[in-house]
Amino acid sequence: MLLGIDTSGAVSVAAARGILGDGPLEVLAVAGDDRARHHDEVLLGLVDEVLTAAGATRSEVTGVVAGRGPGPFTGLRVGLVVARTIAAVLDVPLVGVCSLDALAHEALAEADAAAGSDEPAVGPEAGTAAPLTVAVALDARRREVYHARYRRTEDGDLVREHGPAVGAPADVAAELTACDLLVGSGTALYPELLPAPSSLAHADAGHLLEVASQLVARGEDLTDTAPLYLREPDAAKPTARKSALGR
Repeated sequence: MLLGIDTSGAVSVAAARGILGDGPLEVLAVAGDDRARHHDEVLLGLVDEVLTAAGATRSEVTGVVAGRGPGPFTGLRVGLVVARTIAAVLDVPLVGVCSLDALAHEALAEADAAAGSDEPAVGPEAGTAAPLTVAVALDARRREVYHARYRRTEDGDLVREHGPAVGAPADVAAELTACDLLVGSGTALYPELLPAPSSLAHADAGHLLEVASQLVARGEDLTDTAPLYLREPDAAKPTARKSALGR
């Protein structure tokens, strides 16, 4: 049983049957909580919830996939610490995936479902105009967004072409809106600059697992689980200690 954990925005946890890199996974359960600043309170409960829904226990977990962000410092750190702890206690492999990849994967899956096909319709022979490019824009606070751009190949692989990066919406609007699809929590905050018909806002752990499996199948190294913060924390570091005497 594979366990996926992402806390780059909302909290999302998923359980899936299968082996990373060895064919499609069967996502059995997904649970989440989109409240801000509650990651440490709900995460372990959601882990137990999805495992119970999948008919499994923690001892049956064979691997953990963690979303690396980018995202807020505290929330992202909570998810990665829990994922590392579970993997260490159970002595199972741990891999990391950029959280924006999961959102892009879900956006394309949603588009395929809307087109009435479970298989990606790509290339001129497909007979439909299914989207080939997708952009993701997540709220990064400070009036900025975390963003990335993707392309789906004729083989159906999702390839990140740019990012992850952070920037002001006005500075990246042209490149993001040029894609066929645009998703993420940043689009709701800046609808005039980043208009998006989809309501997808945060990474889904089920899609995080599916992306991880595809990347492993392509031979990519996912052993790095360091958080993708992209910038300094909001809390400023003191530059000098002030004297209590005012000197």
